[in-house]
Amino acid sequence: MSTLPACPQCQSEFTYEDGGMLVCPECAHEWSAQQAAPAVEQAKVWRDAAGNVLQDGDTVTVIKDLKLKGGGGVVKMGTKVKNIRLVDGDHDIDCKIDGFGSMGLKTEFVKKV
Repeated sequence: MSTLPACPQCQSEFTYEDGGMLVCPECAHEWSAQQAAPAVEQAKVWRDAAGNVLQDGDTVTVIKDLKLKGGGGVVKMGTKVKNIRLVDGDHDIDCKIDGFGSMGLKTEFVKKV
């Protein structure tokens, strides 16, 4: 049983070592043995303005007045937001705020309750 990694291009398991390079006999792809070990991906950790770790379902408080795009008003400082959902994207939090509806917030403008 081979301990060599599968080819990153075609996922073939029949790779072999040639000097300092790994070679795939099926697609002729060559890559460095140092690149062979895939980096262990760390789970993203979301933190509020105070550095507390946030999780889905948490309740947070807005720490400053936030103007809404499109002239929709202002979310006032101290507004409590319940049952947040953490997402990847331009905003970190998807939530519903009473009186405003669904919106996205950044973690830097909230504090965990």
